[in-house]
Amino acid sequence: GARPGQGGGGVRVRPRRPAAARPGRAALTGPALLPQTPATLAAGLVDRLAELPGVPRVLLDGVGGHELADDVVGGLTAAGRTPVRICARDFWRPAGERLQHGREDAEAYRDSWLDAGALRREVLDADGTVLTALWDVDRDRSARRSRRPVPPRAVLLVDGMFLLGLGLPAELVVHVTLSAAALLRRGVLAWQLPAFASYDELAQPRLACDVLVRAEDPLRPAVRWP
Repeated sequence: GARPGQGGGGVRVRPRRPAAARPGRAALTGPALLPQTPATLAAGLVDRLAELPGVPRVLLDGVGGHELADDVVGGLTAAGRTPVRICARDFWRPAGERLQHGREDAEAYRDSWLDAGALRREVLDADGTVLTALWDVDRDRSARRSRRPVPPRAVLLVDGMFLLGLGLPAELVVHVTLSAAALLRRGVLAWQLPAFASYDELAQPRLACDVLVRAEDPLRPAVRWP
């Protein structure tokens, strides 16, 4: 059937609101950012994730979140947890919906490329099974995936951009923050930079996250742990 938003009425997008600060989280005058290596960052995340009960939902928000998810998979498996990888890009809307305001609309890129409702319904609020991908962005067609069962001690790792301020539920939120210059070095296009700047103002991800990673140099991250 037709996806939500299809049919000529335009894409309905939930207004983005400042994400609620995590319990006990003060402004960045609080705990300092501590220098880490990629290995110690991954190990610290694995230690925290392995202790979470049930099937925790983890948002890895920002450019670099995908690579961070890659880094924790082995450690989670060794700790007896089953990582289930979800890339938010696989829940982007079809091109006709994403690009209805043009190919370089920063506000649409930030707020309406992701089908947050589908991500929540098929992954974050799903009970016992998940759909790991909904849309094949490169071919612009259904990903044609089947739902898969989630083991009892799984960890759902959802990586993507602009995930906060949408009401997506999670037991742990990691936000990777980069300067405009670092974003450009990591492959972000110049027209996309205003989306990142406005996201920082609207969603306040540095306050809303549990773990803040500043990754100007991906080989020398600095981390604020909870």
